[in-house]
Amino acid sequence: MSNPLARAQYRLAAHTPAQLPPDLGAEVAFAGRSNAGKSSALNAICQQNALARVSKTPGRTQQLVFFQIPPHEDRHLVDLPGYGYAKVPKDLQAHWQAFIADYFARRGALKGLVVVMDIRHPLREYDRQMLGYAVERGLPAHALLTKADKLGRGGSGNALQAVRRDLKQAYGDSVSVQTFSALHKIGLDEARVVVGEWLGLLPAGDTAGNGSGG
Repeated sequence: MSNPLARAQYRLAAHTPAQLPPDLGAEVAFAGRSNAGKSSALNAICQQNALARVSKTPGRTQQLVFFQIPPHEDRHLVDLPGYGYAKVPKDLQAHWQAFIADYFARRGALKGLVVVMDIRHPLREYDRQMLGYAVERGLPAHALLTKADKLGRGGSGNALQAVRRDLKQAYGDSVSVQTFSALHKIGLDEARVVVGEWLGLLPAGDTAGNGSGG
């Protein structure tokens, strides 16, 4: 499967609503708690090594970072700050929370949300809050259970089923879920299909080659 996201490139970083690009086209947001592997997931999905900064210091994403998908000027991936990180000052956490809540409430171009979670510690408070933003807006959301290689096939399968049951009970059919590993390239095609369809870069109903659940 060709990857329409492979051309992704940095466009801008926004700290306030006034700095956001024009509200046109389509964009997919990525959210995740510190250490969940969000930057690694973005890089792997886009087949790039350094698109999103992978830092040894968690919580370094301090703005909404927009990555454009050439040749489309109005297609973007958006890296959201994990404002729940403990070492971030409380006033900055409050700023991000208000900014992101407003972004979800008003952004017309936003077509879906990917929430990146460590498969060993899924559905924490931050994860549920972000999913709640999407569901409240009527947007589709996709849970990416990263570091699946840490549990092995049996353990990751059990974790997937447990998270799927929890999501179904909490959100109905509006949140899909899969296992993922950037290191071992597990679930890459499935994740690319979800994001590519939301962005209008792949036909709806395209199939993934090595997915792990929906």
